Amino acid sequence: MQVIESKLAELQGLYGPFGFPERLLQKIWLRGEYLGNPARLADGRTLRVLAPGRWNQLGGPDFRLARLEIDGRRIIGDVELHLREADWRTHAHAVDPAYDDVVLHVVLFPTDSTTTVGCNGRRIPLLVLLPLLKRGLEDYAEDDVVERFANRAHSRALEVLGALPEAERYRRLQQEAERRWKQKTRYAALRVQRLGWREACHQTALEVLGYRYNRVAMLRVAASWPLAVWRCGDGLVEAAYASELDRWSVQGVRPANHPKRRLEQYARWVAAVPDWPERLGEWNWSTPAGETVATRGLRNERSYPTLRKRLCQELVGGALGGSRLDTMICDAWFPLAAVANEAVLGHWFHWYPGDLPPHLGRTLRQIGVISRCQPLCHGLAQGLLGWWMAQERVLGVELG
Repeated sequence: MQVIESKLAELQGLYGPFGFPERLLQKIWLRGEYLGNPARLADGRTLRVLAPGRWNQLGGPDFRLARLEIDGRRIIGDVELHLREADWRTHAHAVDPAYDDVVLHVVLFPTDSTTTVGCNGRRIPLLVLLPLLKRGLEDYAEDDVVERFANRAHSRALEVLGALPEAERYRRLQQEAERRWKQKTRYAALRVQRLGWREACHQTALEVLGYRYNRVAMLRVAASWPLAVWRCGDGLVEAAYASELDRWSVQGVRPANHPKRRLEQYARWVAAVPDWPERLGEWNWSTPAGETVATRGLRNERSYPTLRKRLCQELVGGALGGSRLDTMICDAWFPLAAVANEAVLGHWFHWYPGDLPPHLGRTLRQIGVISRCQPLCHGLAQGLLGWWMAQERVLGVELG
């Protein structure tokens, strides 16, 4: 690991380096996107987070007036977050009166310390968050890129990619898409190895249904209620929703993406096709044509509209449709299917884009890679996201 500055770490990912800013750690804390409530502090005591506090984006501690419970004792105070425990000393917080009310130090990376030393030797409880994250750091970083892209990347894409010859633009995006594909399929293979095929499919499907802000909560639901329970459990939706009642993120979530509605949708899906993982594993994916074929030609050649209808009926019983079905196909089914059949890369690249933020499609059109023969597809959108992550590394700055 190479440290660019104390607020930004550059990590070596599966297929290249990526940046992880301290600000992203703050977002994870604010949203509660980690496992364990109660969690275990570095000194062995239990911690329950009743409220993460008010995010302070000015000077002083990162979060004000958090409500916590440590070994059953309730406390109210400030929370400071760093990538490493040593950053507390680097920033000289122990001698800054603004940090006298800090009652919890949250760090990303493991440390040998069990507490952090504050003013006059006061011992501040220490929480290491990395072991509590259900998803990889690269996943969190990619989601953060999606959030920032609309504000920062559009003009640079026009400037840099737009200046390249048309064939080079496409080739560059295709290369970035393939890197992201390798990452996604490796995660899928590790999940299958750890959980087995059926539960890997179950957890991945619920994670995708969690959309962006409820993916971790959906993963906890999937771990608590295996697929066999969904196949025969009455009242399961109410119990599953109640189990994460204080952790669901519903602010700004469209009604169609409300977590309870998504759980109801999954219940209908499993009721209609209880053996859907087995069917997915046995699905005969025809190998796409050569790499140079345009998207429209491949979609016509392989009858993608008909294939999409078959997938909808035979794998989800009509419970999913539209862009959400396309997202499930690209983010869950294709990477899982690749565990046994790497040839599905071509399908993943040329498939319909799914729940694509509008600004990504707009940027692709304006840099000239979208045409009548090359309509918007999932792979080009993924390639653009991958290209922007690479740009962030080149710029060497924290964007956010």
